[in-house]
Amino acid sequence: MKKSIFIFIFTMITLCATETFSPLLQIETNGTVKDMVLDKQTLLLATDNGQVQLYDYKQKTFTRNIILPHVKDFMGDLIPARVFSVDVMNGRYLLLSDSGKGGYANLWIEEKGVLTQLLNAKDKQAAIKARFITKEKILLGYLSNEAVLFDVVTKKEIFRVQLSESKFSDFALNIDKSQAVFACESGILNVIDTSSGKVLHVLKGINVDNVYKVDFKQAIVSGAGQDRRASLYDLTLNKGEYIEGSFLIYATGLSPSAKRVAFALDEQNNISIFERKSKRKIAELKGQKSTLNTILFKDENVLFSSSDDNTVIMWEIP
Repeated sequence: MKKSIFIFIFTMITLCATETFSPLLQIETNGTVKDMVLDKQTLLLATDNGQVQLYDYKQKTFTRNIILPHVKDFMGDLIPARVFSVDVMNGRYLLLSDSGKGGYANLWIEEKGVLTQLLNAKDKQAAIKARFITKEKILLGYLSNEAVLFDVVTKKEIFRVQLSESKFSDFALNIDKSQAVFACESGILNVIDTSSGKVLHVLKGINVDNVYKVDFKQAIVSGAGQDRRASLYDLTLNKGEYIEGSFLIYATGLSPSAKRVAFALDEQNNISIFERKSKRKIAELKGQKSTLNTILFKDENVLFSSSDDNTVIMWEIP
């Protein structure tokens, strides 16, 4: 009888245990990946080696590289520009890179093999993230926690909004690009209208320190906090909650439906996948060797992750 009870309990624990998954595909890049976006079946991988590498994950091959001019370091030596933000829209590529001078950025558009520079060090712009809103309008996040909408045609700002005095960390667009959530070192998140810069929501009370990364899907915001809190906000309910981590949380990602959420919760660089509503952990992804910086869902079952090295991993969960 005791043996039967033991077997039953053991079986139930086994069935309820979180399933662990290994990488489906590993992609080796030519430098440390600083940003990553997905365009249909092509990954855009921005590296600190002055390039954006385009990788077709179905064909399992690199299709081409977009290479930026070298910049001069403080010693006057030519070095590859760190590309720390990349995006694409209708065949037009957006690259934000280090200029090598005073912490200011270079902003580039690449289309049909032609590079056009929109901002350089002389403009003295400390932007660190850029995303297309339309083909002619770009949203920029500044170190000073300013949100700027920039017109590609006129090369002028449409609006500039100071969100707080805290240092900017990250921003993420919702699916239709009508809104963006901005994160900073205070732990307070601001959701803005991307056409006007108007602040629509101020999300606070969950994170009490720097939020490194955010994602935004279906009126749900997830945040990766230095305070070991994996935050979740529902804008329709005006409600926030969190999942406790065991280490600083550097990355997060939401599935397209926002039914699933991923966080880097521990010191081993594992990715924990949760059912968002129940906060039940359903999977753990093991294989990333360095500090995670990006988690990107393709759909509800396939996702990609990058860390502070040259390995990008593709995962599949049921």
